[in-house]
Amino acid sequence: MSVAPLRLVSRRTVELTIDGQSVRAPEGATILQAAQSVGIATPTLCYLETLTPVNACRVCVVEVEGSRVLVPACARKVEPNMVVHTNSARVRHSRRMVLELLASSVDLSYAPAEVQGYLAEYGAQPERYGQPAAAPDRDHAHAGHHTPVADGYAATVAQPVKVDNDLYVRDYARCILCYKCVEACGVDAQNTFAIAVAGRGFEARISTEFNHILPDSACVYCGNCIGVCPTGALMFKSEHDMRAAGAWDESRQTRTDTICPYCGVGCTLQLHVQDNRIVKVTSPQDNDVTSGHLCVKGRFGWQFVQNRGDGRGGGVAAP
Repeated sequence: MSVAPLRLVSRRTVELTIDGQSVRAPEGATILQAAQSVGIATPTLCYLETLTPVNACRVCVVEVEGSRVLVPACARKVEPNMVVHTNSARVRHSRRMVLELLASSVDLSYAPAEVQGYLAEYGAQPERYGQPAAAPDRDHAHAGHHTPVADGYAATVAQPVKVDNDLYVRDYARCILCYKCVEACGVDAQNTFAIAVAGRGFEARISTEFNHILPDSACVYCGNCIGVCPTGALMFKSEHDMRAAGAWDESRQTRTDTICPYCGVGCTLQLHVQDNRIVKVTSPQDNDVTSGHLCVKGRFGWQFVQNRGDGRGGGVAAP
């Protein structure tokens, strides 16, 4: 979970109480920012400080005295004399249920260790919803038309991996509908609007316009959707192929920061290197130039660096 810095310029502060602790936060700060500023950890999935909060996952909900319902800490602004409980029985129960519903229908095996930690911390038992059952073709599902699922089985979002280009793959069996990719493709970063949420209810899924394959869509392959995905639903094809071959090993990888050579903007690239080969490229989210976002050249145009093994270098695509 990334820590949201209090970068607000307001000189006015708001005093509130969080878990019995008196906290002063800048006017306009969120409960999440105020809590993290004093070291109170709050789990998040759909939140990222470089994106607009969409309140989708509801894992960060907290209890505010006087409020009828739990509120999302990532979006609710602090108020004077607000009393917040981030770890009450009601909050823990809600978080456990959300995590169980997600884990019972979505493959979280590629999610970061902190997400696995959430499941353990809140005692989530997704298996109590039943054994996963194969889902119908969700890309062609019609709103309101549901396929009955046998008793004792939990509906899942399982579907084949979409591999329609050489840069990245879409494995929506791992998608939790956090909306991060939609926001990054839209107003928060790229302004391409190539993807959006299609369908309703359990049939809701991320889709291109009219479910076109990526090469026929508005996608410009900036890969910013990959950079914000928290579960591995969007992944470099190089990483996907290496995982399929059993060769992906993050414990053997190093990360090196450098500057993109393609233009004069000066974007910081973070090279992920395994066995002396670049396997993917990201950008630090706290970088003032990129905020974690890159263009197609910066994120994918690194194959020319690879050593071909004959002393000449370049020309070979990543494994």
